[in-house]
This record gives sequence, structure tokens and C-alpha cells, in this order.
Amino acid sequence: MLVGMPLLLAGTPAPEGAHLYIISPKNGETLSGPVTVTFGLKGMGVAPAGIDKAKTGHHHLLINVDKMPAMDKPLPSDDKHRHFGGGQTEVTLDLPKGEHSLQLVLGDMNHVPFNPPVISEKIMIMVK
Repeated sequence: MLVGMPLLLAGTPAPEGAHLYIISPKNGETLSGPVTVTFGLKGMGVAPAGIDKAKTGHHHLLINVDKMPAMDKPLPSDDKHRHFGGGQTEVTLDLPKGEHSLQLVLGDMNHVPFNPPVISEKIMIMVK
């Protein structure tokens, strides 16, 4: 095995104390659509994808995801895994009526989660 190879596969190191969270909506909240989700981040900064700046990343919102994606590869991009590579810190979603889970994962410049992963708590909301 090449020296340094595990480090290459491990992802960008996350700063100690980095904390990712959903500002709004709150866990358990019942809302009328459309739903605006506001992202929060402490201990790091936000930068667009492709920008190589220390201690920065960009948001990925997981919507109704039961199984977390691989944390050592670029995050998938589809309706359930939304990328905010422009450095956006909120989104308005047109979710159907019913219960939905929301969770954030911070990706590095290449959409790969940090090591250790910087992940918010999963929240549940109800759209009426």
C-alpha cells in the first residue's frame, strides 16, 4: 500500500468543533408549503464547490433519505440529495403533503463529506 493512500481516501479533515444544523424549520414543525429550509454552520465557512479554501465547504440537503450515502465518495445528486454548490444557505422546497425528513451534510470542494463527517441532526416536518 502506498504511504498516504488512506489519507487520500479519508476526505478533507474537518476542523474540531464544526457544527452543522438546520435553523428552520424546527424538528416536529407542521407547515404549509412551500417550505423554506435555512442552513446553519458553526466553526467553518461556506464556499462554492470547486473553491479550495481551508475550513470551508458547501451544503447538501438530504430529503427523505433512510440510508446515508457513502462518506468517502462524492455525494449523489438527485431529488433526494440536493447540492448547493453555489454556496447557498437556504432553499425553498415544494414538498408534497405528508411527513418528510431533512438532514444536511457538508461537502468539501469536490462534494465529498469531511472526515469526520459534518452532518446535522435529522429533523422531521409535516407539510399540510
